[in-house]
Amino acid sequence: MYKYVAYIDEAGDDGLKVIRPMDQSGSSEWLILSAVVVRAEREQEVKGWVKSIQDELWNYHSKTIHFAKLNQNKKLFVCDALSKLGARYFVVCSNKKNMLRYENPRASKIPSTNWFYCWLTRILLERVTHFVHWHSIKETGTPQKVKIEYSSRGGLSYSQMSAYYDWIRYQGDNTFLKAGKIYWEVLKYELLKVYAAEERAGLQLADVVASSFFKACDIYNTGACDPRFAMLLAPKIARFKDQAREKAAGYGVKLMPNLRTANLDPTQEEVFRYYGYPYEWWDPGSSNRKGQ
Repeated sequence: MYKYVAYIDEAGDDGLKVIRPMDQSGSSEWLILSAVVVRAEREQEVKGWVKSIQDELWNYHSKTIHFAKLNQNKKLFVCDALSKLGARYFVVCSNKKNMLRYENPRASKIPSTNWFYCWLTRILLERVTHFVHWHSIKETGTPQKVKIEYSSRGGLSYSQMSAYYDWIRYQGDNTFLKAGKIYWEVLKYELLKVYAAEERAGLQLADVVASSFFKACDIYNTGACDPRFAMLLAPKIARFKDQAREKAAGYGVKLMPNLRTANLDPTQEEVFRYYGYPYEWWDPGSSNRKGQ
């Protein structure tokens, strides 16, 4: 039924009522979503990949890999290991300062309490489905399906995400965000799954990707920025049509809003500059309300 699998996880939270740094007791400044995409023929190898990484972690006794619980050296080792796997990585990094107390009147119609998460998922899926659509046509001549596995860590349910898919498909491409499109030919509701990260090795890989970028640009929840972990993932960060000469900025690494609007600390910008974002960055997504 499918030729690809995408594992999706997040770092940070989707709260908008109170946000750091405006309030130190508020929700995280960032919400970062990641996708790890593998061919379906390698799906059975993913558990072995994670087990192999765990076996190489000295004095590590957890049954799962959780980036936030690793020390610096273990984080570097794990990210280096991910840079060698047969996968492609995508991240959407939303700096939420300009979304403080924002309410989306359209999204409020969705029967979901996670509208902001759902909305960012759309941005992620624009890139994942484009990649799968292009890659499958290149390989087989026709679009092939991708199975989507979400982490349940953020309280997401199958019914909530299905309702959101129905909503954006009903809208077509005339959506709140004008940039990009979802390639519906590669999606199928029956291939949408929600799991606890402990149940799926692929979700643990997605946790590493999302959390490494969170660590690269967060200065309030995890201390000083450290972009080394996210930079190590560069060999597998997706680029348009897998062209090495293409920058990852805007495709494999999507920043919202753009660098100019986000008003980041210089240390927060480093990882985005590394992946190809200049300061003067024109981004189609920045023309919509609130800059996101």
